[in-house]
Amino acid sequence: MAPQVRQSVRELRRLQTRERILGAAIAEFRASGMAGADVGAIVSAAGVAHGTFFFHFPSKEHVLLELERREEARMAAEFARFLDCRHDLTAALTKVVALIAGLEQRLGPLLFPELLALHFSPTRPSKDEWSDHPVIVSLVREIERARGDGEVHPEVDAFYSAAFFLLGIYGVLTTVANSDGRDAMLTNLIVTARRGLEAR
Repeated sequence: MAPQVRQSVRELRRLQTRERILGAAIAEFRASGMAGADVGAIVSAAGVAHGTFFFHFPSKEHVLLELERREEARMAAEFARFLDCRHDLTAALTKVVALIAGLEQRLGPLLFPELLALHFSPTRPSKDEWSDHPVIVSLVREIERARGDGEVHPEVDAFYSAAFFLLGIYGVLTTVANSDGRDAMLTNLIVTARRGLEAR
């Protein structure tokens, strides 16, 4: 077997092993939370040796970082498809709320807050800029587009507006129980954000 083919097979196996570990870890995190997750249960479910987990993910936090990266890419792609269709800023803000609420439902009540806690943690294993997060980048661009079209006041700072809006969503989702009241708060958040951005 040629060295290049051998390397490709080895790389494919490595990626398959990483995916098995990631899938098993996410399942364990959903059930027990990251802090309570048992690496032994993860490696058993993935069918790998204990050290193999740490070869692929130096810590449980690194699993969460990988999950965050993938979820952000998925949500950004869905948001981009939405933005390609006819819409206004209110519809775009509503879509962002729906995307993040959908993430909360997918991850569950234990994992979603832990993902957010890691996202904002000063001890986060990887330090990155806001521009490394595609959802906020897309929202900033959408607010800039609306500002250019005269929908938004010319003095509005697109980055801070996007950041405060996202923080508002995270705040509601992590502090208010899932209920009609929470839905009303999210709707009011959209209305308030839109009014604050309006060109006068």
